[in-house]
Amino acid sequence: MRIGELAKKSNCRIETIRYYEREGILPEPQRSDSGYRMYRQEHLEELNFIRHCRSLDMSLAEIKILLNFRHHPEMACNEIDLMLERHMAVVKERIVQMQQLEQQLKALRRCCSKQRTVAECGILQSLNAVADSS
Repeated sequence: MRIGELAKKSNCRIETIRYYEREGILPEPQRSDSGYRMYRQEHLEELNFIRHCRSLDMSLAEIKILLNFRHHPEMACNEIDLMLERHMAVVKERIVQMQQLEQQLKALRRCCSKQRTVAECGILQSLNAVADSS
């Protein structure tokens, strides 16, 4: 199949497929006599795996590690377990940061709860005060 068909079947943009190839995440396909990339079912399966990992917010470095394990099923998986534990710790930290951000935004929203002009807007005044102090 050509890149357009792969993109359609995987619901992935062509530019993303090419990017994954450049980064060594997705193996380069063979080329037809006319130079078109010719993908196989294995490329689609690999791309779907990559997209699933990305949906879990895994980095390209983590995905490369997982792909290496995927291609070597005889290996022990304890490193995968450790990697997932590290990834979950990062996610937990980001959740804490996002909750803090939510509280900051709520506090900012409370600065201007009434209908006012932009010149009187408490939100903009608060943002300007922080920007001026930086």
